[in-house]
Amino acid sequence: MNHQFEVLDKAIGYSGFFRLEKYRLRHELFAGGWSPEITRECLERGHAVAVLPYDPERDLIVLLEQFRVGALDFPGGPWLLEIVAGIMDEPEETAEDVARRETVEEAGCELLDLTPICHYLVSPGGTSESITLFCGRVHAAQVGGIRGVVDEHEDIRLHVVSRSAALDLLHAGRINSAAPIIALQWLELNHARLLERWGNL
Repeated sequence: MNHQFEVLDKAIGYSGFFRLEKYRLRHELFAGGWSPEITRECLERGHAVAVLPYDPERDLIVLLEQFRVGALDFPGGPWLLEIVAGIMDEPEETAEDVARRETVEEAGCELLDLTPICHYLVSPGGTSESITLFCGRVHAAQVGGIRGVVDEHEDIRLHVVSRSAALDLLHAGRINSAAPIIALQWLELNHARLLERWGNL
């Protein structure tokens, strides 16, 4: 059933690297009728694409380690193990375009194939951001070192690990942001089917 909502007012509370919008709105209730007027803030930071770089021939996964300000107070500190990710900057760019660009910039390798995993809302209680998530086929033999776009203040250390080692890191709580958790769990559930798609390697 499609419920209705009404935006009564929208204002910009802050505009910088991100934008904070303040809404006055109301919406239909499950029990019938309408809610009272409510106020909500929503962080607008664009939409993102993330890629789990996977080498099926060698059964290797490429992980990225980088500083994240949102994890300053997180146990273990703000250097997180993640996967390739980037914001969709240009209206004409597709999610696949962003995936290919960011994999070269951040991991230093090209995508040989791209398999969709899912498209999800990051934290819809407070931000409109969504992530389109892929698994990307790569050759990981020569991947390593430090990467990142200097103008974007990126400082990325690459780790090439076996699929089993990546799962061990996940189970030990060393991988603790949503995109790599979802991607690694998806890979385990779909590994055999993925190898069939990529040629029974």
